[in-house]
Amino acid sequence: MFVVKSNEGTVYEALNHFNMWGTRKIGSPEGAQNVTVSISEFLPNGGATMSASAKERIYCVLRGAVTIGDEAGNKHELNENDMIYIPPNEKRDMAVNGIVAARVLVIVINIKS
Repeated sequence: MFVVKSNEGTVYEALNHFNMWGTRKIGSPEGAQNVTVSISEFLPNGGATMSASAKERIYCVLRGAVTIGDEAGNKHELNENDMIYIPPNEKRDMAVNGIVAARVLVIVINIKS
């Protein structure tokens, strides 16, 4: 068992993201092997370009609002406390809605083959 305090974590920049920074709170090397939990901070006009990941993802909006789009052109507006599940290899993009910075809890499930 381990505790991660609010001022702890590893800051990183994510590929295909812009006007954002992330803080990995739990994952490897912190101790968890099969899940990574991060908090992403998106500035207004921030987001992510259309891309896919081989890992399952869950996004939960903690502050602000974002729109998640898929390759088929569907748009999903998420407000505070809304969540979305994204299966492995599904392309998605993200855009911050409005002028309030968005904070998103990101849970990534590391599938082992």
